[in-house]
Amino acid sequence: MAHKDAPKKPAKTGETREDRLSAALKANLARRKAQARARGDGMDGAGQDGAGQNNAGQDNKG
Repeated sequence: MAHKDAPKKPAKTGETREDRLSAALKANLARRKAQARARGDGMDGAGQDGAGQNNAGQDNKG
């Protein structure tokens, strides 16, 4: 039976953390690009700042 008190090798936290962060950043960027493309398909370049999107039929004079 193996000893439970035996020290384990320390993980290479620097490399593994960097790899995980890099992969997460890449996935996040890909997701954001896909979202931007999906929004861009229905917008035709008009109103890119998002102002007035939910104001159909409303008077904006305050």
